[in-house]
Amino acid sequence: MNKYNISLLPGDGTGPEVVNEAVKILNKTQSKYNVEFNFIKNDLGGDRYLKSNELVTTKDLEDLGNSDAILLGAIGHPDVKPGILEQGILLYLRKEFDQYINLRPVILYPGIETPLAGKTPEDINFTVVRENTEGLYAGAGGYIHYGTENEVATQESINTWKAINRCIIYAFEYAKANKRKKVTLCAKTNVLTYAHDLWERIFSQVAENYPDIETDYGHVDAVCMWMVKNPEWFDVIVTDNMFGDIITDLGAMIQGGMGIAAGGNINPEGVSMFEPIGGSAPKYTDKNVINPLACIAATSMMLKELGEDKYAKDIEEGIIQTAQKLESLSAGKMGMSTSDVGDEVVKSLLDKNNE
Repeated sequence: MNKYNISLLPGDGTGPEVVNEAVKILNKTQSKYNVEFNFIKNDLGGDRYLKSNELVTTKDLEDLGNSDAILLGAIGHPDVKPGILEQGILLYLRKEFDQYINLRPVILYPGIETPLAGKTPEDINFTVVRENTEGLYAGAGGYIHYGTENEVATQESINTWKAINRCIIYAFEYAKANKRKKVTLCAKTNVLTYAHDLWERIFSQVAENYPDIETDYGHVDAVCMWMVKNPEWFDVIVTDNMFGDIITDLGAMIQGGMGIAAGGNINPEGVSMFEPIGGSAPKYTDKNVINPLACIAATSMMLKELGEDKYAKDIEEGIIQTAQKLESLSAGKMGMSTSDVGDEVVKSLLDKNNE
């Protein structure tokens, strides 16, 4: 029996509700897959910050670092200035645990509606590999003459050979492992002539080691256009932190919305963190109406990263079956409660294993 310590960061708003459904599914099905989970709950988030002014402590890092994976609900509190929790918790954890890949599958499941006319699940099935520790998110910059009419603000994009190289290698290895035929570099070499020249040179160098994988290049604006017009062109897209943040939200919309989109912050040699893409949705807190499928999809990604491929695949199939029973993926319009959705996925897994 494989045993895993999973740190839970339910976080803010509806985060605890969706994490509860993911934990319920694992608790009720783990014995069927000969797996045992030990869940360790952490109270990082807006409420703790408002009470104690604490973000991430040394004890938090120690506890999280001793786990096999982290499952996050949502970070974002209406009473905390935007940026404090995001920078102080989310970005901080990514950097501390060197989660240098943000992995975002963009998959249209059968029965899910896409806003793209005429597109089917066969057309929308690709993955974005986003560099997750540098670029404009590195926190480099500052002010001069703050608060005056002469104020100047700078925000610097940090791009190192090491971070770019390992990100691009990961993208090609991911394509190889998942039998994907093409890796596309998304950048802006005609404007970002220093940073993205480095990206392009490293991309070309790494590609030489993968002769069986086709390569392509697209400026970020063109990639956005083709994601809408011809998403079937893409298999794996690799890109920097800022562009990855933007195109993955576009990806979430074309795959059916935030209610189904999940992502992983990956350190292949360390502790990874998995999360639904949507925010904390405070107006729906404690109403049992939020869609938990994205968090359940993040749980499937977590299991795959842990090597539990069959378990992960069965949860994904349970998501597909459950989604087809919903009236909508939107909160309050599903035709089911949050807990009902979790129960449906549990039933799907237990029925499958009893076949």
